[in-house]
Amino acid sequence: MTASVDFNSCELPYKPTFSILIPSWNNLDYLKCCVESIRKNSRYQHQIIVHINEGKDGTVDWIKSQSISYSYSEENVGVCYGFNAPATLAASDYIVLSDDDYYFAPDWDYYLLEEIKKLNHRYFCICGTMIEHSPTQYSSMIAPHDFGKTAKEFEEDRFLKEYNSFPFDDWNGGNWYPMVLHKSIWNLIGGLSTEFTPGMASDPDMMMKLWHAGVRYFKGVGRSRVYHFVSRSTARVKKNDGNKQFLLKWGISKSTFLIFT
Repeated sequence: MTASVDFNSCELPYKPTFSILIPSWNNLDYLKCCVESIRKNSRYQHQIIVHINEGKDGTVDWIKSQSISYSYSEENVGVCYGFNAPATLAASDYIVLSDDDYYFAPDWDYYLLEEIKKLNHRYFCICGTMIEHSPTQYSSMIAPHDFGKTAKEFEEDRFLKEYNSFPFDDWNGGNWYPMVLHKSIWNLIGGLSTEFTPGMASDPDMMMKLWHAGVRYFKGVGRSRVYHFVSRSTARVKKNDGNKQFLLKWGISKSTFLIFT
């Protein structure tokens, strides 16, 4: 696999609050749903930047028609390059990492920014909270609440009426998207480590890099919510042995960063 990437930037008539990075691999139905939810349900204006892996399903033409900045690779280069490439086009001081199979609930951005405003430093890793349709082992997720298992089945109207009715506190930890980092901290750690391509264990590796860089504020915001379809793009890819790579690199198990969430 050769990570040959093209970059295409669209000028914005405003200063974006967040630069939202979204890797997508032939997942156009979900990507449309994700982008449209950001545009519809955000309180502030943001920059959306998509990395298109292959784009054989019409993603390239659709992104161009939407005047969205994007990076592009003819083959799937995974999520490490898939986040690092669009990050080079970021115009905001704050980078948000997102999967393409999210539907962003109203004011998701307001609650993340309010959390940032509480701090007098940039050494943070702040996450939104996922709502999932099926039971989960993770205490940081709101589940099970089924509003549709695919983008085509999504019951948007019912979700918008009910998404905020599930009591859920803020939580300690990181590792989950959507995740906001200050761009200077993202640059300091070098983004995601490309030796983990296509991406297994790259998230806990990033948590370790943040820790070593001095980040101690890892928090999930309960009121910043997204619906996660769990489209499982990873099921289509030949996986790297992330568990082994993480253990050899850091000398501890990656599960160290999952016990909190």
